[in-house]
Amino acid sequence: MRVLLVEDDEPIAESLTRGLSRYGFDVQWVRNGADALTADGDFALVLVDLGLPDMDGLDVCRELRSRSDVPIIVISARSDEVDRVVGLEIGADDYVTKPFGVREVVARMRAVLRRVQPSQKEPTQERGRLRIDRRTRRVHLDGAEVELSPKEFDLLAFLAEEPGAVFTREQIMEAVWDENWFGPTKTLDVHVGVLRRKLGDAASLETVRGVGFRLVLP
Repeated sequence: MRVLLVEDDEPIAESLTRGLSRYGFDVQWVRNGADALTADGDFALVLVDLGLPDMDGLDVCRELRSRSDVPIIVISARSDEVDRVVGLEIGADDYVTKPFGVREVVARMRAVLRRVQPSQKEPTQERGRLRIDRRTRRVHLDGAEVELSPKEFDLLAFLAEEPGAVFTREQIMEAVWDENWFGPTKTLDVHVGVLRRKLGDAASLETVRGVGFRLVLP
């Protein structure tokens, strides 16, 4: 998922870029408003600092909003209520005050994306020899039901949304367990191991070292 970061403070931008990358976001960083307004790409969300060297970040927000409905989150050291209100009134979807943690920014981003891009998941997923029914929360392999625990089902259904795509551990933990989960991910390995045994050769849950997992169909 591509994100445009508009931030002139290099240490903050580099830290945020590294942090967001760990959560699976592809960040394009620009240092000023002019570059933000000419950035080429289809962005899922824009993060805008208000204290830019060439123009006020509020003007960047206003111009971006006049062009498209791309979600915008303001990140700023300005904590005055007036700035927050103005930012939201001109079209920003959220306002985060510095200093902030990457986890907070990610949580805000996911919340905004859920609001502006409501989920339209398939009620039934046909994945090779597997049939995953979200409505009944049942999985069938070659027509026979596979008994899965609630979390095993959620994990399989999540990975099956995009077979072959690599999901980071953080993405999986947030989607299947809790969006605010920041603890150990050992439980994920346990559930992956159980799913591998239950699915056999119908599907492969491959480990991508240092990143996460992906579902591969034969």
